Amino acid sequence: MFGINDIPKFLLAFFLVLPLISILHEAGHVFFAWLMGAKNIRIIVGSGKPVFSRGILEIRQYYFWYGFCTFENIERKEKLANILIFSGGALFNLISTIAVILLVENKVLESGMLTYQFTYFSMYYIFFALLPMLYPGGNFSDGKIILELLKNKEEIIQERTYRVQWKNTEEKWHVWDPNKELIAKFEKEEEALDKARDVAKNNRPSRIIINNKDGVEKEVQNYPRIPL
Repeated sequence: MFGINDIPKFLLAFFLVLPLISILHEAGHVFFAWLMGAKNIRIIVGSGKPVFSRGILEIRQYYFWYGFCTFENIERKEKLANILIFSGGALFNLISTIAVILLVENKVLESGMLTYQFTYFSMYYIFFALLPMLYPGGNFSDGKIILELLKNKEEIIQERTYRVQWKNTEEKWHVWDPNKELIAKFEKEEEALDKARDVAKNNRPSRIIINNKDGVEKEVQNYPRIPL
């Protein structure tokens, strides 16, 4: 039975174990994203202002609460690739939970508050990640994305296309939204691309197509829908 003497152990487990589970969850997502060719991968642990950053990992002020990942320019965008990416977080949590249980059963780890909290919070993460629901703010859970993809509703990952195009008549770069409405004009190509990146990044899933001065069209950036 949980007693007064267990409260310090619970707090220790909460502030140490929960962030670790969050890292494992996001690592599962980015592992499969990396397999699909993703670039600029980041794992963010916690919320609030950043306090530490090293490599792909960023830890924020309230490191024990929330977490997410970002990545760009995936090469494989088909349904199966996205299902793997959105399943990866729960899969890594499940594998790590089974590993801890086996280690405890084989006397490699001692059963206690830390191992109990690890398995408990891992299952908590798995349940709410895979529960097909809308989060506050309109974000989709991983399970909601996976379910929609299994139902062949691939519009959930359909990209909005933003275009950067050179206009000889005005000698300016035009940035167009997916409805072919003008967003802005710029004299320099990089300024136009920066504007397109800012807009596209905030409207995932999206991609940027450039029509250069020679009329050649190519994709220069894509921002996939990212899991939580």
